[in-house]
Amino acid sequence: MEKFKDVEYLKVGNLKQKQSYKILKNIKIFKILEEFNPILVGTIPIGVDVDKSDLDIVCEINLKNKDSLKNISTKNFSQFKNFKIIDTFSTTGVVVINFFVDNIEIEIYASKVSSFETNGYRHMIIEERILSCCSLKFKEKIVALKKSGIKTEPAFAKLLKLNGNPYEELLNLEFLSDEEIVDKLKELGYEKRE
Repeated sequence: MEKFKDVEYLKVGNLKQKQSYKILKNIKIFKILEEFNPILVGTIPIGVDVDKSDLDIVCEINLKNKDSLKNISTKNFSQFKNFKIIDTFSTTGVVVINFFVDNIEIEIYASKVSSFETNGYRHMIIEERILSCCSLKFKEKIVALKKSGIKTEPAFAKLLKLNGNPYEELLNLEFLSDEEIVDKLKELGYEKRE
C-alpha cells in the first residue's frame, strides 16, 4: 500500500482526515521523525474514524537511537497538552509518546519492529483491503460499531464472524487474495464494491 507512505492522501479525505493532515503538516512530525521511519496507521487513514479517534504513528527504534527519539520528541512536542513518554524498551522493546494537538491525541508507538511489520500497520492494510472489496454498507456498520464503543479490530472480527482473538484472526486474512476476500464477504451477505 504505497499510498500510506506519505500523508498527502489525507488532504482529499473526509473532514477528520483533512484536519489530521493540517495538524501533521503544521507540526512537521514526519520530517522531525524521518530517521525513525514513521507511518500513520489506524482508523483515520482508512476512514473508519469516530470523534475520539487518535493519530497513531508507528516508528522503528533500537537500543542505540531510542534516546534520540525521546530527546527529539521532547524538544519538538513537549509544549503540547498532556505530553508524556513511557519507556518500557528494556522489557518490551517499546517507547510510547503521547500528546494532544487541537484536541486530537497523537500517539507515537516506537518499537524494534520495522514500521511495515508492526501489527498496527498490518491490521490497517488488511482492513483497507476488506473495505475496498465491499460496499459502503460494510464500512458504515464498522463505524456504527465503533461509535457504540467497540474497538476497530473487534468490530471487523464481529462483522466477519471471526472466532478467537480478533487481533490475531484479522492477521490471518492478510494472505488471502482480493478474490478470496470478496468470496468471504459474499458468503456473509455483503455486496461487492462496484
